Amino acid sequence: MARITGIGGVFLKMKLGDQSPAEVIKSLEIEDMGFEYEFREGLMHLLIYSDTRGARIPAGNTLLFRLATGSEVEIVHAEASDYFGSMVNLKVERGALPIVLGGEHSVTIGAVEAAATASDAAGRSFSVLQVDAHADTRESYHGSRYNHACVMARAREHGPIVQVGIRAIDASERPGLDEDRVIWAHEIAAARARADTGWMDRAIDGLVDDVWLTIDLDAFDPSFVPATGTPEPGGLDWYEVNALVRRLVARRRLVGFDVVELLPQPGQHASDFLAARLVYRVLAEAWAG
Repeated sequence: MARITGIGGVFLKMKLGDQSPAEVIKSLEIEDMGFEYEFREGLMHLLIYSDTRGARIPAGNTLLFRLATGSEVEIVHAEASDYFGSMVNLKVERGALPIVLGGEHSVTIGAVEAAATASDAAGRSFSVLQVDAHADTRESYHGSRYNHACVMARAREHGPIVQVGIRAIDASERPGLDEDRVIWAHEIAAARARADTGWMDRAIDGLVDDVWLTIDLDAFDPSFVPATGTPEPGGLDWYEVNALVRRLVARRRLVGFDVVELLPQPGQHASDFLAARLVYRVLAEAWAG
């Protein structure tokens, strides 16, 4: 029987024929995982939130998935980023401000693509502000262009990006970085000592009309958010990130945002509360602006 795998989840579009959704769920062995599905245009749209194990289904392939019953289901597409893109597109069409919560940073890829398409259709330029410890600009990682390490490589395909708080990169990423659009963490630390917030204006100057904001929680110093997958010392503090968001919405049009890479730890609730409060604060600033 075929198996599927994905980092941070898998999105499948399937033609079921005579099979029931229950048959599909049972054969995929995902009963104990987080998932949801709906039917659209004759296809079963299945999102599996959890990581799965087995042989990868390349994005865009059409193949037959053989169920445990011996019957077959045609998988016409498999890519998690498409699911998030379609959900963001629905929110934008309704005039809402889309918010994406991770989980893994790769959820940003489809969201940014959908937001960029909407901005282009409206005749507005599009850009992305990344608040993160890592550059995430690898063209490919572990055989995938949609890995969390490739998020900003995909984002810059849709418009200019500005990167804030960066302090951990792979050597292969350095040549591709636009130094005028990177605000390094050590620059922010030096400015903090002088009570100088000019770096915030420099970051916003690099953005255009519409902005998607992506916040990886490892941008914060681990003393603020220890519960993240790849913590890096020397990060931003709560007030700096809030002040940056306030200036952003005052000068640019925020079209959506995500907060990602929370990794809750038992008995350690401070990170969870910060992440939740951060979403609330970004919303408050967006609505007030």
